[in-house]
Amino acid sequence: MRQNVIAVSLIIFSIFGILILNSIYTIDETQQVVVTQFGEPVRDPVKSPGLKWKTPFIQDVRKFDKRILEWDGYPSEVPTRDKKFIWVDVTGRWRIQDPLKFLQTMHNEKNAQSRLDDIMDGITRNFITRHNLVDVVRNSNNILEVKTGEQDIAAESDIEKIDLGRNAITRQILETARQVVKEYGIELIDLQIKRINYIQSVQQKVFERMISERKRSAEQLRSEGQGVRAEITGQMDKELKRITSEAYRAAQKIKGEADSESTAVYGAAYSKDPLFYAFLATLQRYPEALKDSRLIMTTESEFLKYLKKVE
Repeated sequence: MRQNVIAVSLIIFSIFGILILNSIYTIDETQQVVVTQFGEPVRDPVKSPGLKWKTPFIQDVRKFDKRILEWDGYPSEVPTRDKKFIWVDVTGRWRIQDPLKFLQTMHNEKNAQSRLDDIMDGITRNFITRHNLVDVVRNSNNILEVKTGEQDIAAESDIEKIDLGRNAITRQILETARQVVKEYGIELIDLQIKRINYIQSVQQKVFERMISERKRSAEQLRSEGQGVRAEITGQMDKELKRITSEAYRAAQKIKGEADSESTAVYGAAYSKDPLFYAFLATLQRYPEALKDSRLIMTTESEFLKYLKKVE
């Protein structure tokens, strides 16, 4: 009898334990949950972490990632508006915003990734085919702009200009895709064109055109630089001549004033004793006159008057 009671108790406790274990589930910080009953949702999605309860056996827990997920598409061949074929590789980041809607439409992440491949490929193709190749590969017309004074002028050449640019086209693709994936409970956070490559038949022609464009731009920049250089050199030469002229004029003025002052000093000194000045001046002339020449003079010459007085 006692053994029967123990057995029944064990059975009851086992059933109770199974019920408890089947009624409890946990959610961590990276998860969000939709509880279903016979395949149909029975309550709002649960996004807060912790220990949760459900009706045992008849209710199931579907867990979905709450973190930002990666989507990486496959490179696809796309024609541009100007009939250039390119390989476009697009990547993006997304997350499950509405797990209930996501469960009803996608069921799981694998299906969502496949659906994103189709959506992104179609939208990307639609936008790229509306624009020329230059809009897809370049972001701005900076290569065409030359700084002159305080104005920006466009270079007068046949370099192709963009209408929107790669960044603007990428933003348009992102905004359009966001509206489409919203109905699947998905939030598209970001989208970028990871790589653009040319097919082999047009790759060399594109590279040659890019080189030609940049050479023309470089030549124009050099031409503008030579013009600025000539203007600066002209101003420098003009300023140098002005400074040299003013310096020469100032030097001549100072020299003239010095000569005038020295003449006045000499005049004042020699006027005090004219005879001594005449004697000194004649003596200074003797070595110069007799150095490299021969003079024939009479004894009555004034030039020899001081020599005749020497005893």
